[in-house]
Amino acid sequence: MTLQSALWAGRIMSAFVVIALVADGTIQLFAPAQIASMLQETGFAMDLTRVVGPIILACAILYAIPATAVLGAILVTGFLGGAICAHVRIGELGSPPEIISLLLGAMTWGGLYLRAPRVRAILPLIR
Repeated sequence: MTLQSALWAGRIMSAFVVIALVADGTIQLFAPAQIASMLQETGFAMDLTRVVGPIILACAILYAIPATAVLGAILVTGFLGGAICAHVRIGELGSPPEIISLLLGAMTWGGLYLRAPRVRAILPLIR
């Protein structure tokens, strides 16, 4: 894989993550009734959507901006880890939301690795 194709692959992966996070954050803020059953299953109150939505959107913005992408990736990973933990807690090991969270987390760091030379400098897997 050339450096140019790696850069574009990273941008595409990162864009997918940002789109997924923005969609989730927007639903949390503007259509919480759509996710009410999932919140109830995982034991979260509906009122938390007004807090969680902006947090998700802030993480997406930080991840999308190159200068703050590493901080954004750390925050996104923490958020997705919490989502995975919530599903493990209620006995949904391997559930679709858990797998999606795991894949988004992997794409977050994979996309950042491919698009950010400073991350590749820390962990030089490709040349």
